[in-house]
Amino acid sequence: MYYRYVLKELSHHRQRMLVNCLGIAVGIALFVSINAVSAAYRKAVSLPFKNIGADLVVQRPEMRAVDSGQPAQSMRGIRLPISSQNLATDDLAKLRAVPGVDALSAALLLWEFDRGGFRTIMGVDLAQPSLGPVRVKDWLAQGRFPDREGEVVLEKHYAKFHQTQLGDAVAIGGRSFKVVGLLEIKEGSQIAAANIYLPLADAQALLEKGAGSVNTVYLRLKDPSLLDRIKAEIVRILPGVSVASSDSFLEVMGGVSRISDQFALVVSLVALAGAIFLIIKTMLANLVERAREIGILKAVGWTGADVRKQLMGEVFVQALLGGIAGILAGYLISYLLGYLSIPVSTPWEVNLMPAFAKDAAAAQTIRLPVHLSAGLIAASLALSLAAGGLASYFMARRMAKMKPAEILRQL
Repeated sequence: MYYRYVLKELSHHRQRMLVNCLGIAVGIALFVSINAVSAAYRKAVSLPFKNIGADLVVQRPEMRAVDSGQPAQSMRGIRLPISSQNLATDDLAKLRAVPGVDALSAALLLWEFDRGGFRTIMGVDLAQPSLGPVRVKDWLAQGRFPDREGEVVLEKHYAKFHQTQLGDAVAIGGRSFKVVGLLEIKEGSQIAAANIYLPLADAQALLEKGAGSVNTVYLRLKDPSLLDRIKAEIVRILPGVSVASSDSFLEVMGGVSRISDQFALVVSLVALAGAIFLIIKTMLANLVERAREIGILKAVGWTGADVRKQLMGEVFVQALLGGIAGILAGYLISYLLGYLSIPVSTPWEVNLMPAFAKDAAAAQTIRLPVHLSAGLIAASLALSLAAGGLASYFMARRMAKMKPAEILRQL
């Protein structure tokens, strides 16, 4: 192969080269951007669990009065949420014994209804600093996290609405607590978003007969790929519990998430296939135009193999340049799409707000975490070169049918 001739030929026919490179770049850009957004969509709905270091959340919903024959609990004062009733000590032991469970953290979520309105209270287990709502310690905007009885941390916007500052006293369940910290909930952490945070023992003391009470368990798995199997095992050994994971958010979001997950690759490959078809068609048309050139090359001693190598070299350079341009364009598109936000609805079983509370059913908006992975870049470049390989193959077949004698008679 004559490399200098390849470069001269491409520079001489700049318009033709740009058309071919543009075709590949468009296909690769679509492939990159569609797959990057699809991956970002899946990451966005998994943020609520990732931010608290959990793979599963286990709760026991309240049995309905019509099923249990018991009157519903009073909504006054401090009470357990409908979706999160007490889990027995035996339940926790069974969860720890499930094969594949790496770590367990328990919390106590409470609702309080009084004349001042409604608020959520989260008692966190300080013994597991990397699992569960205790992770909110990392999001402190001011102050510190409670380290003794009678101290609380408030969510920043809740404190501002109630005009509460560090050092102020707040009344919870008839008891006075000192505010020692303010925090801002991290984006996508709605399953850990409460108004008030305090140590688990303090939360248990607020609940009547609440000694040792927990109603939300966060599990981290040794192998996330076993998630479905472990969910089924938990439901089997603890009938009536609800087990939520990032899949629960996908189910709430419905068809859009399934389309994004299942068909993004197909759509991007179809776009790339269309671009490859356009490239092959353009190059085959160019091959006919270059028949006189090919005839002259063979007349001065070039073999068919030499011509094929030369043409393949040109196609390879165009495919490489088009692939790089497509990846850069796909990165730019993905970067701009990263400014978009999507609504992520919270499943009822992990929604910390009661159904009748204001904005309880509203979806939280999460910015798409779009970025290009090394795997996606490598796959895109490989597809670009594969497109060039296909074009070279069809060009070689077409050139094999071109007879030099017939070409030279036309000169």
